[in-house]
Amino acid sequence: MARSRRSRRTLTLVVLVVLSLSIISLDLNGRTHSITSGVKSVANGVYSPLRQAVVDVISPIGDFFAGAVHYGALQSENQKLQSTIGSLRQREAEKGFENTQLRNVMALQNLAFLDALPTVMAETIEVRSSNFTLTITIDKGRSDGVEVNMPIVGAGGLVGQVIQAFHHTAVVQLITDGQSKVGVTFGNAYTGTVDGQGPVAPMTVDLVPPHTPLHKGEKLFTSSLDAGAFPPGIPVGRVTSFHAGAGASQESITVTPLANLNQLAYVDVVLWSPPA
Repeated sequence: MARSRRSRRTLTLVVLVVLSLSIISLDLNGRTHSITSGVKSVANGVYSPLRQAVVDVISPIGDFFAGAVHYGALQSENQKLQSTIGSLRQREAEKGFENTQLRNVMALQNLAFLDALPTVMAETIEVRSSNFTLTITIDKGRSDGVEVNMPIVGAGGLVGQVIQAFHHTAVVQLITDGQSKVGVTFGNAYTGTVDGQGPVAPMTVDLVPPHTPLHKGEKLFTSSLDAGAFPPGIPVGRVTSFHAGAGASQESITVTPLANLNQLAYVDVVLWSPPA
C-alpha cells in the first residue's frame, strides 16, 4: 500500500515538473503574463484528466502488488503459527504419554494382594492376537529369574502366566486366551475355573453348581486348590452375569478381567513357581 502511494506521487511530481519547466521557459523567453496564465490554465485543463487517468490505472496495480506482498507475509506467518501449534500438540501428547506410563509403573509398586511376594517389572515388547489366542512378549527372561508358569500381574490383578522363557525375553499367555484356565475361589469358599474365550468373548466360569450364591460384580480370586498353579488371593475377574437353566449341571457365569488387559505396557512378573 505504501509503495503504491509512492509510485503515484512520483508520477504526479514528474508531470508537474515538466509543466513547470515549460511555463518557466515561456516566462524566461519574455512572453507576456497573459500568455503564461493561459498556458497555466491550459496545463491545468490537460493535466487534471491525465492525472485522474493515471491514478485510475496505477491504483489497481499498486493495490494488487501491495496485496500480494501482504498475502505472502500472512501466509508465512500462518505457516509459522501452524508449525508452533503442531510442536505444542506433540509436546503435550508426549507429556500425556509419559504421565500415563508413570502412572502405570507407580501402580505396580507394592501390590497389596501379592503379600510381599518378590516381583520383577517387565515391559511388553510384542502383542500377538488372533480369534482364540492372546499372548504378549516381555523384555525379561531367565537371566532375570523369570521361569515358565510364573504369574504375571497388573495393577488390577492377574494378567496371565509365563508359557515360554528365553534368556532375555518371555512369552505370557493372557487369562483371556482360549487355552487359559485359572482356578478361583469366591464368596464363602466356593470354587470354580475361569476359562478364557479369546480376545473378544467374555471369560466364563466352569464347575460352579447350580444355584450357588452369586451376585453381579462379585470378585473371583486365585485359589490354592488347582494344583497350586497360582499363589492364592490374586484378583482374577468380576462377575458380569449368571444364570442356571432348567436341568443345567452348572451355573452359567461370565466374567470380565480385573486387570486392564488393554494397558499392558508394563507388568510385574511374580517370582513364584508352583510347588513341585
